[in-house]
This record gives sequence, structure tokens and C-alpha cells, in this order.
Amino acid sequence: MSAEDSFQFPSETTDIQLRLLLFTDARLAHRHEIKRVQDYLDCLHEKIDFSLEIINIKDQPQLVELYRLVATPSLVKVFPEPLQVFAGSNILPDLERWWGQWLETIAELRQQASDRQKTEETNCDRLLAASQTEHSKEVMRLADEIFQLQREKDDLLKQIQFKDQILAMLAHDLRSPLTGTSLALETLEILDRRPPTEKTASLREQLHRQAKNQLQIMGRMITELLQESRQLLTKLDVKPQPLALAPLCQQIAEQIQERFQRKSIRLILDLPRDLPDVYGDRELVRQVIVNLLDNAMKYSPAGESVRLVGLHRTLQQVQISVIDTGHGIPEAEREKIFEGHFRLKRDATQEGYGLGLAVCRQIIQAHHGRIWVDSTPGQGSEFHFTLPVSGDRLNPS
Repeated sequence: MSAEDSFQFPSETTDIQLRLLLFTDARLAHRHEIKRVQDYLDCLHEKIDFSLEIINIKDQPQLVELYRLVATPSLVKVFPEPLQVFAGSNILPDLERWWGQWLETIAELRQQASDRQKTEETNCDRLLAASQTEHSKEVMRLADEIFQLQREKDDLLKQIQFKDQILAMLAHDLRSPLTGTSLALETLEILDRRPPTEKTASLREQLHRQAKNQLQIMGRMITELLQESRQLLTKLDVKPQPLALAPLCQQIAEQIQERFQRKSIRLILDLPRDLPDVYGDRELVRQVIVNLLDNAMKYSPAGESVRLVGLHRTLQQVQISVIDTGHGIPEAEREKIFEGHFRLKRDATQEGYGLGLAVCRQIIQAHHGRIWVDSTPGQGSEFHFTLPVSGDRLNPS
């Protein structure tokens, strides 16, 4: 440890105070004198704040050499300058004689520092006031431009994030109608190689209708994406109208039933006859239901069932639930699955829940509804969403 490291000389910004070093040793003969000095300084410390450091000469011999000490105990006044050293039995008398003068010097130094600080602050205030007067209009103009640029930046980031979600959702959801169309066409090719019968004619008509419906769904998705790109929307363009959920759910079930059967999963519909109409965008609501059913099928074991349930919760809301018997979702991740591009760790090697669910939440929230999941790991998941009944008009903003 260097001599300079043992204390810090006060600068313009440090607190100015009396600084003393008391050098001691372990000899019994000096203990009484050292205690007298310490007691005296402790008594003074109760009245006046000063810095006192007690140093054993064995621990820091370099300081003994620096201050040229010849006896212990020794008291060194480090600050204010000049340096003063008192040793042996003269310490207490010297302290009493010099103490008042030291305090006067400290008071003068503090006053000088205070005056300098006030002068500097006054000069800074004057300079600042002159600068503000001279450049106030320019500063205000620049501040307004920065504010406008920040708003534009935030809007652009929101638009980019939204379009990323739309593209991810579209890529995710196009797989289902593409698969349905492909299966229908493959089946038609097989039927073309067989002799026509009344039964195969009916089946051909059904397959043509199915393929056409799937292509129309894809066309609507692409059309909506192009529309959103042209208009640079930052949120879904909801076109609400009275919507009967039960027929919509029946239609969706018919379109995806074959895929459920191929995986040996039963799709069970539980839709009350008196389920009231809701007020919502038909195609957007369809996307939510298809996405939830697709996830439920994906994560349900073969031989199990998936339930699509409708419930008239209150006079203002209808609830739709998709219930599966899959792996379930850990509690800590039930909110995260609604974030864009989130996948459960156990699903890292396959398609996860997350691509479509982020947009599902956006769609439902745009309808003034709510979407959430109840799940127990190992016992499946229940995805629920609510929509306002047709009597409660939606005011999209």
C-alpha cells in the first residue's frame, strides 16, 4: 500500500474536513498514553466531525518512513496543510493549543469552496440562460421533430411486427386447406381409374365441392393478406356482422373431419340449439376455430377425442371451447404460447402451438373478447374464447 493510498487529499468536490493519523504500537508502556489521546479525540468527535485513522506502525512501515516518525504514539495532521507531527507526551497539549486554529482554517477553506461553487453555478446559470434564450426556438423545433420521428418509428415497428405475425399465421394455416385439397385430388385420381357408378359419381361431386371450398379458403386468406399490405394496417381490419356460430362450427367440422379420422381421433361437437348469434368477422373467427382444432388434433393421441363446445356464458357473451387430451401445458408457459413464434420446449422438433395462437389472441381481442387456456400437464388442454352476442354492437377502433 503506497503512502498516497492511505488517505485522499480533498479536491474541489470532496467534503473539506480535518484529517488526522494516529500511529500506535503494541508496547504496554504506550497503551496508557494512546488511550488518553483516543479518549480526547473521541470526545472532540462528538462535537465536531473530522477524519481520524488509527494506524499500527507494523502494518504500514512505509508511512512511518514518509512522515519520519521517531516515537509512538504519534499524531499527524494531514489536512489542512502544512503537515504537522506530534509525538509522545506532548500530543495532548499540542492538540489543545492547535485545535482552534485548525478549525478556523477548515472553516475558511469551506467558505472558499462554497464561494467558488456559487460562482461557478452562477456562471453556468448565466451561460445556460443565454443559450436557452438564443436557441430556444431551434431546440423546440428539434424536439418536436424528434418526437414525430419517434412516433413514426414506433408505428413502423408495430406494422412490421403485425405483418410478421400475419405471414407466420398464413404460412401455418395454409397447410390445412392445402392438405385437404391434395387429398381430394388424389382421391379423384383413384376414382377416375375405376368404372363410374352412382356411388362414385356422388363421391366425385363431394370431393370437387370439398376441394373448391378449400381453395376458396386459401384465396380469402391471400386476398386478406394483400389487402393488409396495401393499406399498411397495424391491426386486423375487423368487419363484424351477426354471425351464427353453430352452423360455422358444423361447416368447419365437416371440412376437417377426414383429417381427424386419419389420425383415429373423434371430433365431438357440443353446440346448444339456442346458442345466440355473436357479432364478429366470419373469416377471422373461422381462422381462430380452425387453428385451435388443428392444434388439438396435433397433440391428442390416436384413439382419443377432441370436443368443440359452445356455451352461452352470460347475456353479453358466448364462449367457444376446444378441449383435447394431449400433453397439457405447464403453468409457467400458458401465457407465453400466445406470444409470436413461441414453442414449447417439448415441441422443438415439430410444429408448436405458437405460430397461430399469437394472431388468434389478436383476432379475439379485436372483437372485444378474451382467449385463454386451462391445462393440466398430462391431462390435456382446454382453449376458450369469448365473443359478444349480436345485440352488443362491436365498435372496432
